Amino acid sequence: MSDQSIVFEEWKTVDGALIAVARLSTPKALNSLSLETIRLLTPQLKRWAEDNLIRAVWLEAEGDKAFCAGGDIVALYRSMTEPEGASEGEAFFTEEYALDYLIHTFPKPIVCWGHGIVMGGGMGIMAGASHRVVTESSKLAMPEITIGLYPDVAAGWFLNKAPGRTGLFLGLTGARMNAADALFTGLADRFVKHELKAGVVESLKQHEWQDQDAHAVVSSVLRQFEQQSAEALPDSPVRAHFDEINRVTDADSLEAVVSQLRELSGGDGWAAKATRSLASASPTSLALVWRHLHGCVHDSLKEVLDKELVLSQKCLGKGEFAEGIRALLIDKDQQPRWRYASLAEMDSAWIDDFFE
Repeated sequence: MSDQSIVFEEWKTVDGALIAVARLSTPKALNSLSLETIRLLTPQLKRWAEDNLIRAVWLEAEGDKAFCAGGDIVALYRSMTEPEGASEGEAFFTEEYALDYLIHTFPKPIVCWGHGIVMGGGMGIMAGASHRVVTESSKLAMPEITIGLYPDVAAGWFLNKAPGRTGLFLGLTGARMNAADALFTGLADRFVKHELKAGVVESLKQHEWQDQDAHAVVSSVLRQFEQQSAEALPDSPVRAHFDEINRVTDADSLEAVVSQLRELSGGDGWAAKATRSLASASPTSLALVWRHLHGCVHDSLKEVLDKELVLSQKCLGKGEFAEGIRALLIDKDQQPRWRYASLAEMDSAWIDDFFE
């Protein structure tokens, strides 16, 4: 089956088993995740879960630039600014988070080939896969602070599982991670050079799957190709700056943490580049990140997604999210007019209302 936003295939193995394939196929839009894509992928995954011939699922994307650069936020902007659009935005978040949960809890191996840009909604899909592969071109981030949103798609769960306070750092700065960073923070499982992808696929097809542990089959193949890729793995700046990240995110208030983060942004090294986006970040977004991550520390995946659905639906109606998209992608003036110019000016009741 094919559609303009996603393509489905099935690869036959030597012993007659099947590997199901879902390929995001809007490379000009960096394979952004639309409501249409979600509504095609969700029922297909449910069918594959029930089909005994399907032993594993392979998620990939067309083109070399991106696996998925995030949700279709231009469509979300229309839902927030057009009179009849509100229900579409609510449907998007409801169905996106249900898809994320389905991937996290899928009963068979899901391999996600996270080549190129993986951000926002793309992270939501990749994070739930059982075998998350990054390549030398992978660039991962949760950059929602720049559009008046917050890291969602279960980020309240997976950022809190990152070592030390790296999850808080990534959420507050939107900093980009390379493949080694993704491995260090627990957001990827294997590093394989992109040029070896065809070999990985062929090896999976040539394996015997019947009466085998499907997860072990996938792991053994990926392990083999990861060993062949070791020399191409970049250094991890997040690992190298781990102590510094923990130091600047250690304070009892958001204002103090942001102040410490901003002290890093004046230089010209990795830490300066990673924190530079704070200068244009929505103060509302920063407050949402701080409160959401602290409020989810002991929550289950399902509890986090339930909280995020409430929070994201509030974001649809509050104006900050729409303004962030307008400035970045609609008018492209890069001059967002945030409700509050700084954290110091913010009324705490404004943030309280997002969580009620």
